[in-house]
Amino acid sequence: MDARTELIRKMIKEQEPNMKAFAEKIDIPYTTLHSMLERGIGNASVDNVIKVCKGLGITTEELERMANSDSINDIQLNKKDERDIQKELKKMIDGIASNSGYAAFDGNSIDDLDPDDKELLISSLENSLRIAKKLAKQKFTPKKYRKDR
Repeated sequence: MDARTELIRKMIKEQEPNMKAFAEKIDIPYTTLHSMLERGIGNASVDNVIKVCKGLGITTEELERMANSDSINDIQLNKKDERDIQKELKKMIDGIASNSGYAAFDGNSIDDLDPDDKELLISSLENSLRIAKKLAKQKFTPKKYRKDR
């Protein structure tokens, strides 16, 4: 089970001992919430993850920050990494803007979203790319070059 799912499970138990009551509170069917916690939130819809986070009084960014170990937060991205992230983000946004198949967001292009949703989507995508880049650096940096030796 990934750290985010375990953290959500723990936070729900602290706030609401009855999982069904929490599901009702956040307007998600209990079976959906149960499935999210069994399979991991990585397999859940973005909308449901946002609902769970709001119900817990946190943002998705806070969830990521709390779930990731300090070691990943210590990884520094260089200028090339930042350029790669911005390039990939632009590619994703252009794909959503063109409303082409897999890249359409809820059947709409990015220009059809209201400004707050558009900003949230772009921010979430950028944050996800940043985390992915850091995880890749952590995983594929040879041990002899790591600073934590």
